[in-house]
Amino acid sequence: MRIDVDPALTEPVSVYRLLTATVVPRPIAWVSTVSADGTDNLAPHSFFTIASANPPVVQFTSVGRKDSLRNVEETGEFVVNLAPEGLFEQINATATDFPRGTSEFDACGVEREPSLRVKAPRVAASPVALECELHSTLRIGDSTVVFGRVVHVAVDEAYMTDGHPEITRMRPLTRLGKNEWGTFGGVREIARVPYAR
Repeated sequence: MRIDVDPALTEPVSVYRLLTATVVPRPIAWVSTVSADGTDNLAPHSFFTIASANPPVVQFTSVGRKDSLRNVEETGEFVVNLAPEGLFEQINATATDFPRGTSEFDACGVEREPSLRVKAPRVAASPVALECELHSTLRIGDSTVVFGRVVHVAVDEAYMTDGHPEITRMRPLTRLGKNEWGTFGGVREIARVPYAR
């Protein structure tokens, strides 16, 4: 027996909880930005994916008007840092709703390093950083989808195998429902089945 839910007749927070517990696991964009006045910001966003490979564009969604979104709108730049399992507590801490003007790098003890192509710093301990220039934004209800063109990729060579990022070394975190996070599990490989013509 199924439970039927009509989003139009359900409290938005309940719909949010249902969606975020169902659409799992969700990769995390650990987004670093800098405000127009020069304050660094760092926050995890779990509505994140690739929008296009050619040109390379990634997207994350700001639910509400968070500092990440405001800074991207002001400067047109951001960095998506991979969120690895080893930085779990720091990643969670940067989700704190600090007052605007507070640097999560400093407040949460996250080491930064300069980016090559954008002003926003990278997370020094993150295995992979995608430096992005703003492509466009799309407002949907209470959320804004941010599209960023990837202009530089920085990968720590310690996480590479045969010229490719190695998932078992990166060990990315994911978000699940409630206060749940997913850690890296097993890997299954299977080749795609070509259509026989």
